[in-house]
Amino acid sequence: MILLRRLLGDVLRRQRQRQGRTLREVSSSARVSLGYLSEVERGQKEASSELLSAICDALDVRMSEVMREVSDELSLAELAQSAAASEPVPAPMRPMFNTVSVTGVPGERVTIKAPAEAVDVVAA
Repeated sequence: MILLRRLLGDVLRRQRQRQGRTLREVSSSARVSLGYLSEVERGQKEASSELLSAICDALDVRMSEVMREVSDELSLAELAQSAAASEPVPAPMRPMFNTVSVTGVPGERVTIKAPAEAVDVVAA
């Protein structure tokens, strides 16, 4: 099960760490206890919208940016969860390469290997 409070806590912690700030600094600025902020960052407590706003203000980051990052992580977690629930995907086959010879400079020959479907060769 994907817990939104854990994803939110991870994003808040990364924001704080990117700034090189301590829990104590942010908790003081947000006017929330250090212990409670720590629990929010670890995904053990749900942050109210008021608390989240205070933490974002303390971090000088827009709540929409935090929520966008949470949304991106939630999307990835959902994809991973659905992929794990489905049947295993067969290993990709090694792409078949066609050899294309290019002549441009007299006396030099260049060989390019590329997937067959990726190259269109037109004679000039």
